[in-house]
Amino acid sequence: MLKLSNSFFKERRLENMVENQTSFTLKNAAMHVFETHKEAERVLLQFDQPVLTSMIEGKKVMHLRDYESFDYLPGESLILPANETMYIDFPEAKSKKPTRCLAIAISEEKIKNVLQFMNESMAKDDKKEWSLMDYNFHFVNDQGIYQILQRLLFLFSENHPSKDFFVDNMLRELIIRILQTNERKIYTNSQMSINRDNRLSHVIRYIREHLYEPLHVDDLSKMAYMSPSHFYRVFKTELGVSPIEFINNERIKLAVGLLQNPDLSIKDVYMQCGFESRSYFNRVFKNRQQQSPGEYQANIKKIKYQI
Repeated sequence: MLKLSNSFFKERRLENMVENQTSFTLKNAAMHVFETHKEAERVLLQFDQPVLTSMIEGKKVMHLRDYESFDYLPGESLILPANETMYIDFPEAKSKKPTRCLAIAISEEKIKNVLQFMNESMAKDDKKEWSLMDYNFHFVNDQGIYQILQRLLFLFSENHPSKDFFVDNMLRELIIRILQTNERKIYTNSQMSINRDNRLSHVIRYIREHLYEPLHVDDLSKMAYMSPSHFYRVFKTELGVSPIEFINNERIKLAVGLLQNPDLSIKDVYMQCGFESRSYFNRVFKNRQQQSPGEYQANIKKIKYQI
């Protein structure tokens, strides 16, 4: 998981138990770290600029307009447009185990400048222009994005005369990486914000809440009042992946966050994610992340050491 520097804790003032905010403002962006030290529900949050949020510690339950609620965990990030209203639950926050989240509000002018740079210097294979990312884009941080966020946590809180310049360069790389990730749809849980009126929404919610348990298509089809074959066709048509692919994507998304916790073994991780064997977990993880769980965990530890 992302790690806050010692300088952050020296500078910050803990004034509120719910969403205590520590902010650092620079030319093109502002970084906010929110800490919650007790359980709370329906806490409202809104930004007047596009914002990237990323979980540091603990768990939130996010409620966005017109969409199903979802768990928000360490290792995950979310892109939101300006003036998007969030309602947030903190079901596990405690004084000795607070929930912490990073939010980086980025000026629209900065995003436009990066898009212009990409269209002039980084043409797509399909010849289409780069455009704004999908908002309400929820994804698991890959190692590149993780390292940039960790570096930004340090730079924003550092007392350095050139930090505006350093941050500006890091923001450009962050925006490029997020746009490329959004384009590839590799790390995204693309059905994170399925509309609550969708006929499969209660099945999706059940899957997410029971990832650690065995999940069988026959049982899920009964929940949707469909035959297994009809359920499979409807699921793939509406979500773009088969039920098993969706379940595995959700489990790997959870695993990526858990692997960032150095106190958890790989066995702990795959069992918490509902995989029945390490060999199957390794195969699915490597297929989606292009490296084994052990390699991923080792690289995250290396990044933390370097930072």
